[in-house]
Amino acid sequence: MTAELAVRLPDRFWSVPYVGARFPGSPAVAERPDLAEGANCQLFAYAVLRHHGLEPPALRSSDLWADSASTTHVTAARPLDLLLFNATDDAYGAHVGVWAGPDQVLHLCAEAGAPAVWPLSAFAARPRYRTLIGVKRVTARSARAQCPSRG
Repeated sequence: MTAELAVRLPDRFWSVPYVGARFPGSPAVAERPDLAEGANCQLFAYAVLRHHGLEPPALRSSDLWADSASTTHVTAARPLDLLLFNATDDAYGAHVGVWAGPDQVLHLCAEAGAPAVWPLSAFAARPRYRTLIGVKRVTARSARAQCPSRG
């Protein structure tokens, strides 16, 4: 990474392995929710948002794209927005990343095997990610983020 990320994360996030079977709602996640066991793109992205006080819904890509209760469609990304990529404009099975700053998408994919930050051009250059379906902003904040901290 050469540029400074707008989204800061503890070191433990950078060693999460890609495990496709660990997705929101999977039995593997229900049994062991710890990211150290691995994650798919959605589970990883949602953990990043929760770390920053947002409460993303535990939805798969197409349901996330359709959701209007906890997220909203936006045209211009800002840090911590979710970006969905696929080979086509179909949200089913789409890859999910987190906008981490100007032209920086933080994501977890099988190709990289670990969290990576790619520019939008890196997604466009790969057939399976070439279409940016769109951007979703999580509007729900976690209860702990809404309460002032007590020293």
